[in-house]
Amino acid sequence: NGQKMGKSYNNFITLEQFFTGNHPLLEKAYSPMTIRFFVLSAHYRGTVDFSNEALVAAEKGLEKLMNAIADLDRVQVSAQCDAETEKIVKALRQKCYDAMNDDFATPQVISNLFEACTVVNKLIDHKATICADCLAELKEVMHLFAEDILGLSMHNAQCTMHNGGDARE
Repeated sequence: NGQKMGKSYNNFITLEQFFTGNHPLLEKAYSPMTIRFFVLSAHYRGTVDFSNEALVAAEKGLEKLMNAIADLDRVQVSAQCDAETEKIVKALRQKCYDAMNDDFATPQVISNLFEACTVVNKLIDHKATICADCLAELKEVMHLFAEDILGLSMHNAQCTMHNGGDARE
């Protein structure tokens, strides 16, 4: 909430407290994936402002991204792509690599993936069309960057610290 965090200020939060929600500033427990997504949403050299509101936003952002990736399996293939979809899909991989090569700019990678989420939503709503090759590329790039590179998944997105569970999942 805008203050420097530290033991000497007695305003720090441990990972266990994030996972259990056992801290006065937290309204609830947050999953390890939500915390990961929150941290990746800010540049590693920048200041990260922990607040309950920011964690709620990270939780919603992670859910949006993971839902779009899951929705890729429901997308109907067309004979050809519409121009906008094809342009976004064909540029996505390079834009994500460029962001990673630019001082590990994970917030930009996430922004690029959210742009792809918009495409997925249009495809699901039948407001855009995609060919089989572009759909395969979109699936591959979204899985590569969200799951393999950033390490995000819905598998461990639920809070795992119930009744003495292991919070490191």
